[in-house]
Amino acid sequence: MAAGVAVAFGLAACGEQPQVVTYKQGEYQGKKDEQAFAAAPWNGNKAEWDVAIRTRNQNQNEYKRAN
Repeated sequence: MAAGVAVAFGLAACGEQPQVVTYKQGEYQGKKDEQAFAAAPWNGNKAEWDVAIRTRNQNQNEYKRAN
C-alpha cells in the first residue's frame, strides 16, 4: 500500500510544467490601479474623499478624544 502511494506521488510530480514569465523591459506588467476615490462611495469626487479621510483620521486622534 505504501509503495503504491509513493509511486502515485512520484508520478504526480513528473507532470509539473515549468512556469516561465517573459518580461518587457520598462513596462509594468501588473494590474492597473485605480485611484482610491474612484470607488463606489465617492464616484470620482476627490474633494469628498479628502473630507472623509480627514474626518476618519480626526476620529482616530487620541489627543483630540482625550481633551
